[in-house]
Amino acid sequence: MKNKKKVKPEQEKEAKSREDEFKKLREERDALQNEKDELLGKLQRVSADYANFQKRASKQISDSIAYEKEQIIRTLLPALDNFEHTFQNAHSAENADALIKGVRIIYDQMLDILKYHGVEQIKALGEHFDPSQHEAVMQRSEPDKQDNIVLEEFQKGYKLNDRVIRPTKVVVNKLASEEPPEEKQEETTEQTTDKFETVDEYETTDTE
Repeated sequence: MKNKKKVKPEQEKEAKSREDEFKKLREERDALQNEKDELLGKLQRVSADYANFQKRASKQISDSIAYEKEQIIRTLLPALDNFEHTFQNAHSAENADALIKGVRIIYDQMLDILKYHGVEQIKALGEHFDPSQHEAVMQRSEPDKQDNIVLEEFQKGYKLNDRVIRPTKVVVNKLASEEPPEEKQEETTEQTTDKFETVDEYETTDTE
């Protein structure tokens, strides 16, 4: 029988050290794999939650818009009812003034409804022209009024929560511009110089 080869203590120690190192690496690999699986699971859950959130948010927005539309329509119905009553009673109205008065009441009611929803008319008549709120469609010159004043409204403008949704179409006062004083002074000086030159020429001719 052959004798077994004896392993040196140094070799045995080195082999054990390598085995421990491999074992440690396997443990680290397993830990990383578990961590990866856990993160992947969390990512999948977050992705599913986000997809569900998008669906819910889209439905909530649609429901909110539908609700707001319904509320606006509900507030407009009384004004529409009044229009119908006015048309039904138009033939029996004593005069045109009574009919106009009824229409005016409905007009004011419509303005109140718009105001309830944050909509207000833009003031323009007699105000200084403001390009952020007014749209000039014509210019006119009235000397007794200030320059750049709104003289007439062609179409009402409106704001929603202080944001312009339609500017007011207006006629603006535009006065003729006067010549600057410096130019007038230069013209006067030139005229005076020409006058003196003419007098000098006359005197010279007379002397000869």
